[in-house]
Amino acid sequence: MILEAVILHVKPGLEFDFETTFKKASKIISSMDGYLSHELHKCIEVNGKYLLLVRWETLESHTVGFRSSAEYREWKKLLHHFYEPFPTVEHFEGIEI
Repeated sequence: MILEAVILHVKPGLEFDFETTFKKASKIISSMDGYLSHELHKCIEVNGKYLLLVRWETLESHTVGFRSSAEYREWKKLLHHFYEPFPTVEHFEGIEI
């Protein structure tokens, strides 16, 4: 399992619109091959800051499957205009402890 972690900075005043649109966009990502789950968290201390966590079966499920799909183009159209600056996406794998 791969965990995609993204800090999103939503432009001031667009938080409500972003959250509403994200609910719609969630249907897109959750339909993708290799998708396991996702969650969105709103920062308490910083207005407009969110943490997006997406679990994928493999790295390629996200980087190749999702990002090269027509669904990703729709995802971008719905969400990418909310971000300033554009987010950095990082991937993590679990460590058995």
